[in-house]
Amino acid sequence: MIRRLLPLLLLLLSALPAAAAGLKAVAPRDAPVLRVPLLAGGLADLDRLRGKVVLVNFWATWCPPCRKEIPAMDRLAKMLHGRPFSLLAVSVGEPDDVVEAYLKEVPVSFPVALDEQAARIKDWQAFVFPTSYLVDKTGRIRFGLHGSIEWDSPEAVEVVETLMRE
Repeated sequence: MIRRLLPLLLLLLSALPAAAAGLKAVAPRDAPVLRVPLLAGGLADLDRLRGKVVLVNFWATWCPPCRKEIPAMDRLAKMLHGRPFSLLAVSVGEPDDVVEAYLKEVPVSFPVALDEQAARIKDWQAFVFPTSYLVDKTGRIRFGLHGSIEWDSPEAVEVVETLMRE
């Protein structure tokens, strides 16, 4: 009986995502320009966030992995509040009313920006949703991820903490 269940158990365990397994160090490069309107009004400008580690996340409300990771990103933002960290979620290809409706269901404490025309995805190589990048304090992309993770996992938090200590 156990011999029959073992392959099934191994298959189930392999399907579980590792906490930060998808987060990969990349060759440091300057982050592309990112100036997009904020849902709450105003403009998000990555250049203005120099001196902070920034998690830039490209997502869409129709994307199940995006919807799954938003609460973990919010917990990370709250955990690191008051530290040299900022989170910027960029909704891609959707009008503001769709994003607002989603955020009424799942409120967040971090800024949400809009790229309704998907004008930034080419420069940021965000062709899969979600796509995330960790930008260091000097404005260089240091880590990237195509897919979702639990951003408040100890492994992911340690990556962010390491960048904040630099």
